[in-house]
Amino acid sequence: MTNESGPQKNVTPSPEGLAEAANKAQKAGGLPPVDKWNPDFCGDIDMRIARDGTWFYEGTPIGRTRLVRLFSTILKREGDAYFLVTPVEKVGITVEDAPFVAIDVDRQGDDLVFTTNVGDRAVAGPDHPIRMARDPQTGEPSPYVLIRRNLEALIDRKSFYRLVDMGEVSLHDGADWFGVRSGGVFFGFMPAAELVGLD
Repeated sequence: MTNESGPQKNVTPSPEGLAEAANKAQKAGGLPPVDKWNPDFCGDIDMRIARDGTWFYEGTPIGRTRLVRLFSTILKREGDAYFLVTPVEKVGITVEDAPFVAIDVDRQGDDLVFTTNVGDRAVAGPDHPIRMARDPQTGEPSPYVLIRRNLEALIDRKSFYRLVDMGEVSLHDGADWFGVRSGGVFFGFMPAAELVGLD
C-alpha cells in the first residue's frame, strides 16, 4: 500500500501516537465520537485485523489487550474501507472480515446479549441486528451481529451453535424460517427446509 499523503504529511502516524490521541479522546465510560471526526487521510498503516479478531502491527500480533481495545474505540468504517481516526489523523488499516468477533452470547429474558473480543456488549434487536451470510461455493453460514455504528462482529462457532440450540421456526418473509428472536425481532437464519444443513 502506498502512502498518498501530500508533502505536508510525509510521516504516517505511529500506533503510539494514535493510542495517545485515542486515550485523550476517551470520554468517561463512553466511546470517542469518531462519526463526527473527518480529518484528512494520512495514508495506510501496516495494521491488520485477522478473521479471528487478532490485531497485527507490521506482521506481529498486538498482545496488549488494553491497546487493542483502545484502537477499537477509534475504528471507523466508510463503505468497505476501515480507518483509525482521531480529531486530526485518519489512517487506513486492513480488516480481513469483520473488525470484531462475538465470543459469547447469553439469553437474558427475551434478549440475546453478545460480548465481543474487545469488550463491547450488544443486545440483538432493531439497533443490533443479526445477519447471516452464506459462502457462495460451500454454502457455509457466517453469522454477524451489528455492534456499534456500522461495525459488525463475526459470531464465533461456539456462540453460533448456542444460537442454533436456542433457535425456533417462525413465519418470515412469507415462509417458515429457522432463526432466533431477540429485542422483539425475529432474525431468520435459513429456510426451515434447509435445517438439515446444520446437523
